[in-house]
Amino acid sequence: MSNSPFRRMIAAPDFWRLWYVGLIVSTVRWIETIAVGVVVYQRTDSAFIVSMMTMLRLLPMGLFGVFLGALAERFDRARTLLAVVLLMGGTSVVLAILDQAGQLEVWHLALASFINGCGWCTDNPVRRVMIGEVVGREQMGTAMSLDVGASNASRMIGPVVGGLLLVKTGIQGAFILSVLMYGTALLAVLTVQSRIPRAAGSGAVLARIAEGLALVRSNKRLVGILIVTVIYNIFGWPFTGMIPVIGRDRLYLGPEGVGLLATMDGVGAFFGALLAALWLSPRWYGRTYLGGVIIYMIAVVMFALVQSPLLAGAALLLTGVAGAGFATMQATLVYLASPPEMRSRILGVLTVCIGTGPIGFVWLGLLADRIGSHNATAVTGVFGLLAMTVTWRWWKDV
Repeated sequence: MSNSPFRRMIAAPDFWRLWYVGLIVSTVRWIETIAVGVVVYQRTDSAFIVSMMTMLRLLPMGLFGVFLGALAERFDRARTLLAVVLLMGGTSVVLAILDQAGQLEVWHLALASFINGCGWCTDNPVRRVMIGEVVGREQMGTAMSLDVGASNASRMIGPVVGGLLLVKTGIQGAFILSVLMYGTALLAVLTVQSRIPRAAGSGAVLARIAEGLALVRSNKRLVGILIVTVIYNIFGWPFTGMIPVIGRDRLYLGPEGVGLLATMDGVGAFFGALLAALWLSPRWYGRTYLGGVIIYMIAVVMFALVQSPLLAGAALLLTGVAGAGFATMQATLVYLASPPEMRSRILGVLTVCIGTGPIGFVWLGLLADRIGSHNATAVTGVFGLLAMTVTWRWWKDV
C-alpha cells in the first residue's frame, strides 16, 4: 500500500496545484450558474432564457474545442492556463463592478457565460494534459479520479454557496467571492514548476487539426471512445435538467426536498470518483468507462419511472457513481490512446464531443413539453441504451 498510486500522487505537488485550480474553477462555475440563473429568471420570468445561460457555457466546447486543442500546442501550457484563469477572473471583476454601478444587464451575464465557457473548454487540452505530464501514464487514471472527485465535490458545494450568497449579499457577493477564489487559483498556477513548451515545428492550426482528425479516424479505440462520449452527452447528461421538474411534479416535493434530491447525483459521483482513485486498476479502465454509461442510462430510466422519493434518490446516487466512472475514464482513455505530441489536439476533439450536450438539452426540453418530463426522461434514457447497442461494433474493443 505504501507504493499505491494514490500515495505516490501525494508526493507530486504540481499535480495538487493543478488539481486545486480545477476545483476552484468548477466551484466558481457552480456558484455563478446558480446565482446567474436565479437573477435572470427574476428579471425575465423566462425559463428558456435561464436555460440559454447554461447553453452559452457549453456552446464554446462544440464550436472551438478542436481549434483550442490544436492552438494549445503552440504555447507554453502553464502560461496558457494562467491567461485562462486571468480571463475568467477578470470577467467576474467586470460583472461585480457593473452590478455595483447598477448597470448589470442580462446580456452582460450572457456574454460572461460565453466567455467563461471558452475558458472551460480549454480544460482538457491544457490543464489535464499538464496533469498527465506531471504524473505520467501509469498514474493518469488515479489522477483523473481525484480530479473528477474535485469537480463533483464542487457540484455539492457551489450551488449551496451561490444560493446563500444571493440571499445575503445579492449577485455582487457571488462575483466578489469568485474573484477572491480565482486569485488563489492564480497563485497555484504561478507556483507550478512543470512546463510543457510549445510543440516543436508547430505548423498552421488548421493543418494540425486535420492531422489530429486523421489520427482519430484511423484509431478504432479513439473512435469508440468518442462515439460513447457523444451518446452520453446527448442521451444521458441532459436529464439532470429535469430533476427539479420531476421532483416537484411527479414526486410532489417542496423546495427543500427538491434541493436534497438534486444533491444525490453529486454525492454519488463524489464517492464514485473516490473509489476509483483508491482501487481502479488499468485493466478495468475500458470496462469502467463503458459500464458506467450503460448503468447510467438504466438508472436514468429508473429515476424517471419510480414514484417514491426514496427510490428516486437511490437512482440518482447510482447515476452519480456510474457517471463518475465514465467521466474519470473519458479523458484518461483518450490521453493514453493519443501520441504524446498530439494529446492536446485529440483532447480538443474530445471537448467537441462533450460539446454536443446542448443538442440533448434542447431535444429533451422539446420532448418534455409534449409528453411530460418523466416520460421524456425515460424515453431519452432508452434511446441512449439503443444507441449503445447500435454502435456496439465501434466501441466493443475500448
